[in-house]
Amino acid sequence: MATLSDGRAGSIAKSETPAKGQRLVFDDHRDAPRGFGLRITAAGGKAFIIRYTIDGRQRLKTIGDWPTWGLEQARIEARRLMRQIQTGRDPLEAKRKRKAEPTIAELATDWLDRHATGLKSETGIRALIGGDLVKALGRSKVSDIRRRDVIEVVEAKAATAPRQAAILLAYARKMMDFAVDRDFIPANPLAGLKPGSITVKGKRDPLRQVARGRILDHDEIRTFWTNAETCGLHRLTALALKLVLVTGQRPGEVAGMHEREIDGDIWTIPAARRGKTDTAHSVHLTATAKAVIAEAKAEIERLSARRILPATGHIFEAWPGKSVNNAALARAVDRAAQALGAKEVQPWGRWTPHDLRRTMRTGLSACRIRPDIAEMTIGHAKRGIVAVYDQHEFDAERRAALEAWESRLLRTVACHEPDTAQADNVVKLRDA
Repeated sequence: MATLSDGRAGSIAKSETPAKGQRLVFDDHRDAPRGFGLRITAAGGKAFIIRYTIDGRQRLKTIGDWPTWGLEQARIEARRLMRQIQTGRDPLEAKRKRKAEPTIAELATDWLDRHATGLKSETGIRALIGGDLVKALGRSKVSDIRRRDVIEVVEAKAATAPRQAAILLAYARKMMDFAVDRDFIPANPLAGLKPGSITVKGKRDPLRQVARGRILDHDEIRTFWTNAETCGLHRLTALALKLVLVTGQRPGEVAGMHEREIDGDIWTIPAARRGKTDTAHSVHLTATAKAVIAEAKAEIERLSARRILPATGHIFEAWPGKSVNNAALARAVDRAAQALGAKEVQPWGRWTPHDLRRTMRTGLSACRIRPDIAEMTIGHAKRGIVAVYDQHEFDAERRAALEAWESRLLRTVACHEPDTAQADNVVKLRDA
């Protein structure tokens, strides 16, 4: 053993290089813990080390290369490591675990593959986690993530997309719960983090979700119905939007309609295409609904004559084998907003395709349709104990509801203000 000394004239600089292998020189300075020393290799490399025994095994840990690490700095680090070792913590094992610990990018890949694959919302989940969280923090080890790191990512998202920021926060919490379950971290740093904790300059409680209540007024309904097919929209897009208003079904479900789903007056939306439930849903097609579908089929036949590939049965087929989708409907409405007569209504702005569905549902109430029948008509599932014990489908009542709405809609389009006192807008149903 020897007392190590730093500097150009010190013992470290003058240490003899071994002919082969390595040589260990241990430091007997009073400030050096037992086992601290210098390792010298045959290539001339010098590094501070500490040799220790834990659980009966002798181990050697490198502290750092000399002269990058100074002697005094290395002694301080050696004392810190020895305190850990005396409490039963093995620095080399901690290093091994650290190396094996996933980054946020790796954790996200694992979590998404296990918990998002196959979901109807998979694309959206992957876009949020990959496009925001991983983009900002992907290279960081999971255990390095602090609450503030995620808050900053969510706040940046909230500045332009509050709703998506709220969803991102929820997914981030679930992903970090997964990290706890996999024993990568002892506790979720996002536990208890609520949307109200997120702040954005100039916005109070930016993630607070305000329920959208936008519906089309009578003027907007008339202008939309009159101009939709002549305002520059693709005709199939215009017809799909009309069918949303006529049937009250979700825009995505209407856009994906296939001729195999139609049997006479009944359109059955299969469970695989339902937006939020896992059961099929049948819709009575009124005369107006069938007329819209017939026009769409005629348009498909016209387009098919110019296409190389034949139509594949989609009622609103934008290109061979692919139907119009919800996003395309939204973009089309946004582009043609002025021609469609869409007004700016606070706090929601102009109407969207989904607002056509809400307008139809509101119209059912104006037609005095029972709330439970109205909800079933637009495809909302029964809830609670009713869903378990009441299996009646109320087909006749739902048919009557759609016909009542059709009558009201046509009166509105014909510039007659609907009069709920008139018999053709009122459907009296027996209590079931």
